[in-house]
Amino acid sequence: MIKVWDGFIRGFHWLLVIGIAVLYVSGDEGWLDLHFVTGYLLLALMVTRIIWGVIGSDTAKLSALCHHPRAILSALKSKAPHVGHNPAGSLMVLFFFVVIFVQLVSGLLTSDDILMDGPLVQYVSYDWVELAGNIHQTNIDILLLGIAIHIIAIALYRFKGVKLLRTLLTGKMAASEHSPKLKNGMWGYIIFAVLAVALIVFWGLESLGAIL
Repeated sequence: MIKVWDGFIRGFHWLLVIGIAVLYVSGDEGWLDLHFVTGYLLLALMVTRIIWGVIGSDTAKLSALCHHPRAILSALKSKAPHVGHNPAGSLMVLFFFVVIFVQLVSGLLTSDDILMDGPLVQYVSYDWVELAGNIHQTNIDILLLGIAIHIIAIALYRFKGVKLLRTLLTGKMAASEHSPKLKNGMWGYIIFAVLAVALIVFWGLESLGAIL
C-alpha cells in the first residue's frame, strides 16, 4: 500500500460534497442567508484547491490533471490502478472545477430582486445581473448531471475492482509504484480558514448573523 492523497485533498472532497448539498437545498428552500454563507465557504474552498494545485502534493497538482485525449480513452478501458486521478478522472475533475466556479461566481452577481443581492451586483448593470441569474439557474442542472455521471463512473470502476471511494477515505491504494511526494494537508486547511474568514468578514457577516 502506498499513500496517494494528502489530508487536505481527502477533506476537500467531502467538504465539497457537503457544501454542494447544502447549497442546493438552501437555494431550493429559499434559505438565502444560509445559501450565501455556504457559497462564500465553497468559494474559499475552491480557491484553496487551486492554490494547493500549485504548491501542494504531487497528486494534487493542476499539472497532473492535464492529459492527451488518447490517454483519456485508454484510461476508460483500463483496469490498471493509477496513482492519483487517472486521465479520465482528471477530465471529470477539470469539468467540476469549471462548473462549480461558474455556479459560485454567477451567484455573486445574482439578485432575487426582493431581499438579497450578491455582493458584486452593485458593480454591474442589471443586464449582467439578469444574465448571471439565468446562468446560475441553468448551471446547477449541469452540475447535478455531472455529479450523477461521476457517481455512475465510481460504481463502474468498483465493478472493475478499483475501489476509488476507499482510496479517497484512507488516502492509500495498492500499487507497486513509488509513493508520490505529499505535502502536509494542514497547510491547505490553514489557507482555507484564512480565505473563509476573509470572505465572511467582507461579504457574509450579515447573513451569518441571521443564521446564528
